[in-house]
Amino acid sequence: MNSVSPAGNAAAFLHRYAGLAERLPGAEIPAVRALRDAAAETLTAAGLPSRRLEAWRYTDLAPMLRAEFREALTPVDEAVALPTARADRRAVFVDGRFRADLSFLDGLVAGSLAEVIGTVAPRLNSVASASQPMVTLNTLLFEDGLVLEVPEGADAGRVELLSLVSGETAATVHPRHLIRLARGARLVLLETAASPSGSAHLHNPVFEIEVAEDAVLTHVRVQREAESAYHLAHLGVRVAEGGTYDGFVLNAGGKISRSETHLALLGPRATAHLNGAQLVAEGQLADTTTALDHAAPNCASRQTVKTVLAGRARGVFQGKILVRREAQKTDGYQMNQALLLSEEAEIDSKPQLEIYADDVKCSHGATAGALDEDSLFYLRSRGIPADAARAMLVRAFLQEAVEVVEDEAAREALDEAVAGWWAQHGEAA
Repeated sequence: MNSVSPAGNAAAFLHRYAGLAERLPGAEIPAVRALRDAAAETLTAAGLPSRRLEAWRYTDLAPMLRAEFREALTPVDEAVALPTARADRRAVFVDGRFRADLSFLDGLVAGSLAEVIGTVAPRLNSVASASQPMVTLNTLLFEDGLVLEVPEGADAGRVELLSLVSGETAATVHPRHLIRLARGARLVLLETAASPSGSAHLHNPVFEIEVAEDAVLTHVRVQREAESAYHLAHLGVRVAEGGTYDGFVLNAGGKISRSETHLALLGPRATAHLNGAQLVAEGQLADTTTALDHAAPNCASRQTVKTVLAGRARGVFQGKILVRREAQKTDGYQMNQALLLSEEAEIDSKPQLEIYADDVKCSHGATAGALDEDSLFYLRSRGIPADAARAMLVRAFLQEAVEVVEDEAAREALDEAVAGWWAQHGEAA
């Protein structure tokens, strides 16, 4: 019987770190080097997650670990084509690196992590937990990311974060993004991850987000990467008194995609929305995992996640709400609904409530079902073709989740992504 060491499934990443350590940003900064070396020790001891870990029970990374990825050491496509901007300010990352020549960030305190890593080093792993496996891998190999600060009382408007993986080779990119809103600040961050070349790759972004007192961050993420891609995102978020994190994630691409959010409401009257939609086609797996920590009184959280599955697709929803003893008068709501368009589709849903306070209002629920045949018959009886009728019902199912996004450009991006997915997969659904 073969014996596999704990680091066996992370050996390739550790080997690359050994060769790259002196070239990675911050290599000359003791604090950064210490973080990376600690990540290497963690991966050596524990390896990357397998289905034996409860948090990864439903998402098997074995296909990704068998792929022969390489770090994107140099930009592959200097002349990458960009979609039309959806905001007056835009930060562009190509193969995990900030492209100043493609970005326009006038008026913002924003730029490349690699260029200011000496200044921001104390913030690394201060919000995202180093114990989380994908944070550990990101810490080991990150090369760049966006650093964005919104000063006290400022309204930064809408900013687009565009991440493209452009090469033909199987690359891995691990951007680390640091976002901080000071007291009373506001920002709409519209993020798109895409891979126009259609190449297989691993995109492993980590966000560390701080929302100060009475600040409001609207964060809309659209993931439309190639169907051979692996997208494993980790968001660490902290919200202070009176602050709001209004998040929405659309997963509509990737062979395996996982959006994992760990959010803490740390001050009274803080609010969080963790809504999302997953569009999953034949052979794909999409996973939304959230851990919401109510750590202060009079806070509220809302979460609605909708999943549409076609063919032999698999969806995963794991959502945990923790209400600590001091978090009296918590108001938490969580709903996960799945629409299965074929008998071969599968959804694994695991909502969890863990409550230690006695004056709270919390509820959760989960449903799974097929298209309503009576509604389909009604539409067909009025002359609507079958494909169009099915599309209407799918969009109606998603509407409850999407309509909570108030920013117009963000809604347009979501509508386009949904329409694009249906155009590609609707006929087979």
